[in-house]
Amino acid sequence: MGWSTSWTEVLGFATGAVCVWLVARQHIANWPVGIANNVFFIVLFTQAGLYADAGLQIVFIALAAYGWWSWTHGGGPGTAGALPVRRTTRAEWAWLLVAGAVGTAALTLLLDRATDSTVPFWDALTTGLSLMATYGQCRKRLESWWLWIAADLVYIPLYAYKGLYLTSVLYVGFLALCVAGLIGWRRTLPAPNLRESAGVPA
Repeated sequence: MGWSTSWTEVLGFATGAVCVWLVARQHIANWPVGIANNVFFIVLFTQAGLYADAGLQIVFIALAAYGWWSWTHGGGPGTAGALPVRRTTRAEWAWLLVAGAVGTAALTLLLDRATDSTVPFWDALTTGLSLMATYGQCRKRLESWWLWIAADLVYIPLYAYKGLYLTSVLYVGFLALCVAGLIGWRRTLPAPNLRESAGVPA
């Protein structure tokens, strides 16, 4: 289609698509595939001047290690079996929203003053949403899919604006996979937990 792309973007496209598909299926292999995807995107986003997104990949690698452990150990010492899907508690929403808002504002200011970013707010916003969503994914919180959907709706035009057309198309695919993941995870929700409904962490 006349697009200018690179092997880094192609590999990021492939590993990203496989990763989200595996997450939707609750397959543990999503974590190592996701780490490979993060490495490709560090290079790609740095070249495109999306510095917050590039730095975000480093955080994603650390969170992937935590998520990998969390999914296989049930979320903490003394627990057995795979981590079940749960809803986000009111307490979690409160600190996530505060942290996301403060982080987005601080990162916007940093990118605007310390880098040559042409999209400081949008770069910061997608970073904040992605970190919130990744935390939820690590803990298998159902609403993490809604956060990913919100992030993807910003990522798609942002990457197209920066000339990363293949990556923009990838995020259209991500959006569809997120909807599928939301539906799939909702089906595996356990019976309502009164403690979590009251905002008490599991």
